[in-house]
Amino acid sequence: MTELPGESAAPAVPAAIPEARPGVPLWRVGKPDAFLAAEVATARTAVQSIAGSGDIGKHLGARSEGVRCVTHLFESEKPGYRGWVWFATLARISRGKAATVNEVGLLPTEDSVLAPAWVPWSERVRPEDQQAADAASGQGAPAEPAQEPTASSADTDTDPAAEQTDGSADAQGHWDNESEESH
Repeated sequence: MTELPGESAAPAVPAAIPEARPGVPLWRVGKPDAFLAAEVATARTAVQSIAGSGDIGKHLGARSEGVRCVTHLFESEKPGYRGWVWFATLARISRGKAATVNEVGLLPTEDSVLAPAWVPWSERVRPEDQQAADAASGQGAPAEPAQEPTASSADTDTDPAAEQTDGSADAQGHWDNESEESH
């Protein structure tokens, strides 16, 4: 940073650090926009666009997502989603009095039932699983893959040259005739 002539560098004064919440960046923590925080009905209507009315519980609160941006949270009453919360993020333009819906969805909380983390197959195989597989393969002979019939099979009723459609049948017949003549 360059200083302009006549200005002096002021010592940096640490700003008051707001209370941090898990999963929310510090710059987003703060007092929510009063107009948007009061738009609970707009937020509920937005969530109803993706959920049934019976799936949305009571309003849990509004949190600031930045300047003129607020997220409303609602309890989830949807079966199988205990501990999850519905959300609707609203925003407005500077000096505007109309809320715009930015995003709606369903989020897990600390009390949510979640699927276990994905584990690669190579890490899911336990040593006892591998030992069982080795023992099973040692007990019986491995199955042999099915073999395709060859053209020299005695039960072949069709002429392989007759099945070719790319013009090579004529060439095959020509070569067969030459080999008979050379004997």
